[in-house]
Amino acid sequence: MERPVTSGAETTNPAAPSASTDSTADPDARAADPYAAPAAGLDGIPRQRPLAVERVHVAVASAESAPAAAENAPATTGSARPLPARLRRVRPWWLFPTPTGTPFTFGYAVVLAVTSLIAEYADPGLVDRVLQASSTDVAHLAQSPVRVLVASALWIAGGLTSAYVIAFLLVLTALERRIGGWRTAGVFLLGHGLATLATEIPVGLSVLAGHLPESSLHRYDYGISFGVAASVGALAGLLRPWLRWTVLAVFGWMVVGDLIAFTDPMTNWGHLMALAIGVAIWPVLRRVSSRTTTGSTEIPRTARACP
Repeated sequence: MERPVTSGAETTNPAAPSASTDSTADPDARAADPYAAPAAGLDGIPRQRPLAVERVHVAVASAESAPAAAENAPATTGSARPLPARLRRVRPWWLFPTPTGTPFTFGYAVVLAVTSLIAEYADPGLVDRVLQASSTDVAHLAQSPVRVLVASALWIAGGLTSAYVIAFLLVLTALERRIGGWRTAGVFLLGHGLATLATEIPVGLSVLAGHLPESSLHRYDYGISFGVAASVGALAGLLRPWLRWTVLAVFGWMVVGDLIAFTDPMTNWGHLMALAIGVAIWPVLRRVSSRTTTGSTEIPRTARACP
């Protein structure tokens, strides 16, 4: 007597309904029994668990698609994004002088601060005598021109509250960062000296011709305004076109407004002349600035020749 085959009873027994028929006929029963046999089973192999198999396939598919999804996913709002190169170069503290970055402007600003405090709190009679000795009037220029040209640039007309103090700090700092300390000092002294001579020589000639009284030879004339005006004109030539003409227009309008007011015509004409001196040296400063920028560029290590 032969034994009937017991394994794979669902597929070998023709009387038994197939799994596909059951799932087709009753879908709810199929969903209720997640461990039902697969549609096409094999004899001698135990009944499989399709839900577990599906979980394995889903896990494998998720692992394979994760790198691609991470590459294509957009950056979140909280992720750090590198700033543009132009913004990375912006440093607000570069607007003002520092001992290491702009030593000439920084040292000069310290000297001006000290002399301004002396003029404010020292004995008025002493201050008056010192200022008179530092004045670049016709009489002092005829006796010791170099001494008074240097001494007159150590005082600020109007003290620390003058608008030329802020202009001095911003303009000379920017100019020194572009052309260096010695060249900045040269621009300042050039404008200060030439504008002073251009305003005082006509005064001396007018006194000799009898058009002005002799007291005009001893008038007060000191301060940094001529040097600052020349530095503004020089710096404008190193800026971008839109900023260059904006700076010249604003400063030029201030100078012209002073001329129209006619409060101190000789000094106001000196400001306009100093501004023109700064503009006249644009070609020289541009060559110097380009050489300075090229010379300060660091060669990458990968491009350096091996010793």
